[in-house]
Amino acid sequence: MTRARKIVGRITFVGSGPGDPGLLTTRAVEAIHAAAIVVADPAVPPAVTALATGEVRAASGSPAEIAKAILVDARAGHVIVRLVAGDPFTDDGAIKEALAVAKTVVPFDVVPGIALGVGTASYAGVPIGAIRTEADLRDVENADYEALAAAAGTLVLTVEAADVQYVGEQLVAYGVKPDTAVAVSCAGTTTGQQTVVGQLGELELTAVGMTGTVVVTVGKAAAQRDRLAWWESRPLYGWKVLVPRTKEQAGAMSSRLTTYGAVPVEVPTIAVEPPRTPTQMERAIKGLVTGRYEWIVFTSTNAVRAVREKFEEFGLDARAFAGVKIACVGDSTADAVRAFGIQPELLPSGDQSSEGLLADFPPYDDVLDPIDRVLLPRADIATETLAAGLRELGWEIDDVTAYRTVRAAPPAAEIRDAIKSGGFQAVCFTSSSTVRNLVGIAGKPHARTVVACIGPQTAATAKEFGLRVDVQPETANVPALIDALAEFAVARAAEEKEKAAAAAAKKAARSSARRAAR
Repeated sequence: MTRARKIVGRITFVGSGPGDPGLLTTRAVEAIHAAAIVVADPAVPPAVTALATGEVRAASGSPAEIAKAILVDARAGHVIVRLVAGDPFTDDGAIKEALAVAKTVVPFDVVPGIALGVGTASYAGVPIGAIRTEADLRDVENADYEALAAAAGTLVLTVEAADVQYVGEQLVAYGVKPDTAVAVSCAGTTTGQQTVVGQLGELELTAVGMTGTVVVTVGKAAAQRDRLAWWESRPLYGWKVLVPRTKEQAGAMSSRLTTYGAVPVEVPTIAVEPPRTPTQMERAIKGLVTGRYEWIVFTSTNAVRAVREKFEEFGLDARAFAGVKIACVGDSTADAVRAFGIQPELLPSGDQSSEGLLADFPPYDDVLDPIDRVLLPRADIATETLAAGLRELGWEIDDVTAYRTVRAAPPAAEIRDAIKSGGFQAVCFTSSSTVRNLVGIAGKPHARTVVACIGPQTAATAKEFGLRVDVQPETANVPALIDALAEFAVARAAEEKEKAAAAAAKKAARSSARRAAR
């Protein structure tokens, strides 16, 4: 009788990069998703560990102790990811762990990540070039400063903020000129990154106010930041923007805000629930299949989702729409319809709203239209504007409750306080209900918070609640809303710069006048 071989798992050392989850490689993401257990360094950002589908553990103890623990799990047949900040093979501790694993029969892989120094320098707009020396000086007492001072090209140094003065003094002592350009960055590659340019002889002044681990680049490359800075110069950089939407709905908005440098904070204000009774929707779906409708009009992505879920419940697919024309109130809703495998026939050519759709909707023609009925699946609190307008055009309407919107639970106390006290630079409203519900569960945003509304109806509701509407795009969709907010931020920054320049000129003129009077 042959004994069955014990199945051994696998260990993958994965570099999480310098902080921005977007810098993870495709292979790193796949490995994190597939792992039964992820053992992560404390410095790995929560946004990276959130990608794990298995158990997440914090790495603790010496490299030998960590290696022993992950080997126990691997020998039990588990797939393990050892998640290391930066790159695994530039971390002395991770290297020791890998060497310990290599002595066993447990197979291992390595997925490289971008090192903290190189990634931060790139995000700071410092072109370190091909000739450079990278050094981790967090063990500041044991560094070879003589070798660093003699190195060619740019120095890229990872240092604790409390030690930058000592590092600067040592480099100057070993011959680096005090007026050599330096750039110091903290919170590298995150939306909290800050970079200051100065001179090596005043390194401690350059890093004033910074804490934790910083990246110091030393050399001519640091002086080029003024021309190449890109990460911190984005229009909404550092803005905390309130996104009053559910996590499922907020994805595209949060992603676009992040592209502009903002920090989106998602606060659900509504929850979507099925109708109290399914009878109306069931009758409507039957009518679609039997040819009862000439048109179906979708006014939201939630309506599309509700119809799609009913289709799946009854074993139907997009073919059930055969012979039915589809109209959508805006681009986002149209995209949801296209994801269903259908191309809508009608979108507003102008304003993406009920009024915009009515302006383009064809009147009923008893010669050209074989059927005079329109299906309008909507929320239980939808306004009557669209239904009334379609009736005026001669259509019979089946106005069906496809879903209910209910007010979400209030957010955490710190979020409510931030909303009321001006802790958010902006809030983006995408519907009248998001305005009403946010005010209901958290209170009115502070007067200095920039209010951005997706369209005229949403803006009107915001004004009813006493809010000043600062931003409203020409086209009522999420991308246009965020783009308009970014344009507003650019204009405001330019205006503040002009005011500061005028104030400085006025102050200089007063000083000159006082000197002349003497």
